[in-house]
Amino acid sequence: MTFRVEKKLFIKKENLLDFKEKIFSIGATNLYKSRKVQSIYFDNMNKDMYNDSIEGLNPRKKIRVRNYPDNINKYFLLEYKISSIEGRFKVNKEISQKRFDELKYNGIFDKKYGLCKPILNVIYDREYLINRDVRITIDTNILYNMYNNKIIKSDKDIVVELKTS
Repeated sequence: MTFRVEKKLFIKKENLLDFKEKIFSIGATNLYKSRKVQSIYFDNMNKDMYNDSIEGLNPRKKIRVRNYPDNINKYFLLEYKISSIEGRFKVNKEISQKRFDELKYNGIFDKKYGLCKPILNVIYDREYLINRDVRITIDTNILYNMYNNKIIKSDKDIVVELKTS
């Protein structure tokens, strides 16, 4: 298990080009090809995972299933993102479409949070960069909706994450 440090930044759309120009000028390079990412987050009826995250409590976790809709080889990753006093780490495993459908229908049981069902759907475009030992992701065109709700909201800001061990 490798702990990492993550810092999230919010950038206005009109500042994105200046931001990218700056990070490329200090040595950042593309790490992977950009792609669309979709995540379905799970939580219990009381939204305890969400509330723990908002409050900044430790330990806490997020459970999600992530996929890449434009990828020809359809696959799904069941991910547990865990935040503790020592740092953050992520555990994931590839699951089948059938298993994903089962999780959406039946939910996931967690020892701390109990039965967790799909609660939020998020989709966005992600760029992957690296500078020395810092991974940089840039998320744009962010759309989200409550699971099973047709009303889609968009986020006008750009989300940048800096990740390092």
